Amino acid sequence: MDLYEYQARDLFEAHGVPVLAGIVAETPEDARAAAEKLGGVTAVKAQVKVGGRGKAGGVKVAKTPDEAYEYAQQILGMDIKGHTVHRVMIAAGADIAEEYYFSVLLDRANRTYLAMCSVEGGVEIEQLAAERPDDLARVPVSALEGITLEVAKDIATQAKFPAEQVDAVADVLVKLWEVFDEEDATLVEVNPLVKTGDGTILALDGKVTLDDNADFRHEDHTKLVDERTENPLEAKAKAKGLNYVKLDGDVGIIGNGAGLVMSTLDVVAYAGENHGSVKPANFLDIGGGASAQVMADGLDVILNDDQVKSVFVNVFGGITSCDAVANGIVQALDILGDKATKPLVVRLDGNNVEAGRQILADANHPLVHIAKTMDAGADQAAELAHAAK
Repeated sequence: MDLYEYQARDLFEAHGVPVLAGIVAETPEDARAAAEKLGGVTAVKAQVKVGGRGKAGGVKVAKTPDEAYEYAQQILGMDIKGHTVHRVMIAAGADIAEEYYFSVLLDRANRTYLAMCSVEGGVEIEQLAAERPDDLARVPVSALEGITLEVAKDIATQAKFPAEQVDAVADVLVKLWEVFDEEDATLVEVNPLVKTGDGTILALDGKVTLDDNADFRHEDHTKLVDERTENPLEAKAKAKGLNYVKLDGDVGIIGNGAGLVMSTLDVVAYAGENHGSVKPANFLDIGGGASAQVMADGLDVILNDDQVKSVFVNVFGGITSCDAVANGIVQALDILGDKATKPLVVRLDGNNVEAGRQILADANHPLVHIAKTMDAGADQAAELAHAAK
């Protein structure tokens, strides 16, 4: 789950990271009141979960509360890369002397954590990383050791901070690691991390991504969900305990096992090139236990996607045999009743496959089409989706 900047700021503050005061506003009137409360120069910052706000006009510096009101009027409702601005944060102004960059993230490729740091921060950090990679320190971080003060000093040194600034910067990096570690994040990024005129180091803008797999350890994280911007199908699937990701396609996908589902996405996309360029509509892994209720929950989510024109159920029977899966599909269709209106192509293979196919054949449901291979099933699902468009 990605957090808004104001949510990241609040987490930082809770862990002792030095930040500026900030107040969230949903109306121009609230923005003016917030600017009056903070006093002095303020920044009006669009709250969207996407980068490039500044270049899109989503960040403005207001010298007076009336200016904060005017800028909030302009920014609220703005579309920034497909994200509508529902809130702004009114942030206290800062006397910025220098801008830096810091992030720590999960490095899946190398199976470790990675800290990145530079004495050059701001909106051009991606350009710096591409054109002058040596100016962006990349320091592997042990999951066992984390970022201790010693490690933090090493990161700051590799990032080419002046010797007199290393200690102050390192203290903040340790606290940012605490956010990453204790909140079970996969990303904590500060751009910019700044030095003010009096030498104080501040986290001026924060980006945090939390690991949903650790939600059971953080009941308070549920308060961070923004239901207005959350995809309703993904929210519904999450409530049912399903591993679902919405995609922009026409063929609903159900499989058991992440690897099989990913392969199914590829096969459907390839088959779709021959049928009007139809594409997969989702990723949905129902896991090893394809019970009637699990199958019904999965179908219920997919069939409520208006973009879906057909569904491809691709299951390899292992611990759960194909006859149990077939019974689950038949019972799921009974549970859904009139909600089931789109054709289902079902490919079963593996443990007790013949019995599973026979169960589907005997049920003779008008929506169910049986495929013997994954390629044939993908092609038929793509053809049915194209015909229904």
